[in-house]
Amino acid sequence: MIRRLAVGLAALILLVGCSTDTRDAETTDTSAAPTPTESSSAVTPDEARAIAKEAYIYGFPVVDNYRVQYTYFVDKQDPQYKGGRNEVHSTARVFTPDDTTIQTPNSDTPYSTVGADLRAEPLVLTVPPIQQDRYFSVQFVDAYTYNFAYVGSRTTGNGGGTYLLAGPNWDGEKPGGVDEVIRSDTELAFLLFRTQLFGPSDIEEVKKIQAGYQVAPLSVFLNQPPPAPVPAIDFVPPLTPEQQRTSPQFFEILDFALRFAPTLPQERALRDRFATIGIGADDGFDADTLSPDIRAAVDAGMADAWAEFDTFRKDELETGRVTSAQLFGTREDLDGNYLRRMAGAALGIYGNTAAEAIYPVFTHDAQGEPLTGANNYVFRLPSGQLPPVNAFWSLTVYEMPASRLVANPMKRYLINSEMLPSLVPDADGGYTFYVQNSSPGIDREANWLPAPEGPFQLVLRLYWPKPDALNGTWKSLPPEKV
Repeated sequence: MIRRLAVGLAALILLVGCSTDTRDAETTDTSAAPTPTESSSAVTPDEARAIAKEAYIYGFPVVDNYRVQYTYFVDKQDPQYKGGRNEVHSTARVFTPDDTTIQTPNSDTPYSTVGADLRAEPLVLTVPPIQQDRYFSVQFVDAYTYNFAYVGSRTTGNGGGTYLLAGPNWDGEKPGGVDEVIRSDTELAFLLFRTQLFGPSDIEEVKKIQAGYQVAPLSVFLNQPPPAPVPAIDFVPPLTPEQQRTSPQFFEILDFALRFAPTLPQERALRDRFATIGIGADDGFDADTLSPDIRAAVDAGMADAWAEFDTFRKDELETGRVTSAQLFGTREDLDGNYLRRMAGAALGIYGNTAAEAIYPVFTHDAQGEPLTGANNYVFRLPSGQLPPVNAFWSLTVYEMPASRLVANPMKRYLINSEMLPSLVPDADGGYTFYVQNSSPGIDREANWLPAPEGPFQLVLRLYWPKPDALNGTWKSLPPEKV
């Protein structure tokens, strides 16, 4: 039986949800020390270390997604709780530094969310017609954090539509009145809506659009009796982001979350390996029953996973050999590269597939030095070199290492293309943004992007990027220290 874990409020970053624990409760004899599980005692410490590293890299997005989903749809005491599952919950504002559940959130588009439980029956999603010049998208994310489908301006247009979202065990036919059937590989999924906001005065229009986003069980849509109810899920409390890095209870959460992610044929051998240390085995993973040498091996495997992540970040991401566009997408897009999937979740969970949005990230200045609020920078977009997009672009500051929006007196967290009429252009028609902690002076404040006192990064978002952005023909230069 997976123990309930005592945790504090989840704060900085990452995620996914779950169903009933099918194991029977066992009586624990507190008078004797726990004995190692059969599965863990069948492997050597070296084998356990290697498997733990592999399972951690594979499972980090699953566990961090679980944390987010628990915050949004399970823990009613959490201030960032959204509401019950299988309902649309809309936030009629953009995110601010007070929104801390996920790291690197955008502050361009008010969000709507659905925590989908597809065990009993599919859900039917309805989106309203939306004016043609307003970008919107519905991102479908499974428990692994794969983006398995999109509805929105790029993919289905702004004319509105009706879509059926089915879980892995549904074998029905597409009903009349449904435009498309969308299938999830996992029983629990996440729908993330983004609705473009043209400015503060536009929020009432966004509210009207959000009110038109609807979901209903298939039986309600068809006006038929519902199927037999499924058992309520006895969710286990998640770990905090800090605990996820070092606590072996990480694998207890992973074991629980994977119960709602049926094993796919191409991952059978992988999941069987994980079962040799208890993850997905009949008796499950229990950190308290590990022998001292296997426990030490599991701890070392987790550290090995983060060491590989750090090397990947330094040698691949920061050098540009791998871009953020290669960290997000479908299962086919990632093609078994679980380290990239982990990096995507760790650095910006729920990032879009490249065709929907790309995210050039700047952690260093033009001289190769890390960005810090101790210095002042300029970020230039030369004339004729604005980001090539079909929707819009934005430049956002995040304080590190938490990757949160930066609190500042102006309450300005980004500069985006909708703000251009209020900005001061350069003599050549381009734009210069002043990225620094203190005001650049009253004559330059229109183009000021406030930075924190310490380390930070810049993220340039391109929504619905054009081919020049996707193929690398267009690139933005890093900020310059002044």
